[in-house]
Amino acid sequence: MSLTERSTYPREAAWRAFPPSRPREASMSIVAKLDELGTGAWIALTIIGFVIWWPLGLGLLAFTIWSGRMTCWNSRSVERWQNKMERMQSRMDRMRDRMERAGGGGGGGGWWGGDPPSSGNRAFDEYRAETLRRLEEEQREFKDFLHRLRQAKDKAEFDMFMAERRNRNGPAEDTAQPQQG
Repeated sequence: MSLTERSTYPREAAWRAFPPSRPREASMSIVAKLDELGTGAWIALTIIGFVIWWPLGLGLLAFTIWSGRMTCWNSRSVERWQNKMERMQSRMDRMRDRMERAGGGGGGGGWWGGDPPSSGNRAFDEYRAETLRRLEEEQREFKDFLHRLRQAKDKAEFDMFMAERRNRNGPAEDTAQPQQG
């Protein structure tokens, strides 16, 4: 690999341009080992560095960020995130298909968009259907009542705000006008 080629870490080109001496080779083997272990190893080493002596931890943190080893959105993690989202979407699609096949389209009211299953007793089924229809009607009426109640409350609060504003601005406007007399 030449110096102009792109490497995994931006600072590797400097290591290739100036080959390390013997002590640096030992430190590079540690760096290579930590790179093999992944980002978790760098995080653990940084935490240990902070526990031992805070400047050591700060130096390790600066090195991992500066060398590009601590990037959260590298291509590998983005691909993993996209794969997870695609799997979740496919699961949701399968669940939606199963619900639609089971008669639960979600378009209408009632039992998952359709009629509830029969109990075998026609009189009970009619009673249940009438009760469910009545409960749904009461629910709609209650939601309408809550909507009207919220509107009335909002209007009352707005009217009170406007009255306070008029009272606050009223005396100020009177003193601002010149008095004739």
